[in-house]
Amino acid sequence: MKTEVHFQSTAFNCTESRAYFINPGCWGDDVCRWIISALRSRSIKTDDEPGQEDFGWYFCFTAGGASHCFVIGFQPNDPESGDQWLGWIERDAGLIASMFGGRRRGIRVEAIEGIDQTLRSHPQIKSVSWHDRGSS
Repeated sequence: MKTEVHFQSTAFNCTESRAYFINPGCWGDDVCRWIISALRSRSIKTDDEPGQEDFGWYFCFTAGGASHCFVIGFQPNDPESGDQWLGWIERDAGLIASMFGGRRRGIRVEAIEGIDQTLRSHPQIKSVSWHDRGSS
């Protein structure tokens, strides 16, 4: 199942580091906030705010009756055509389940469709492509 998404955009912050970033250049908080808002406008339950990892951001949402996480990171590319963003969908799983691959199993097609439709709805997001996670 293709659960990893790549897209390009110049619409989001990738130049101004924030005081709350774990690491300098930990971009993606505004991307997550925009996706959260867009999903909520379609009555999809989401976290109120994104969480931060040392490489990027994530938030949880419910689709197809199951809890999922969307994780996003930034990959500098070409600022004029749109820097590359890389995201993936995981199942929201506990520690033990995660240790045994639970985050990659049971991802609902509704979760992929929700993120895909949201990304494609933004006029400044382009080149949306989905991949098998870890194969690109």
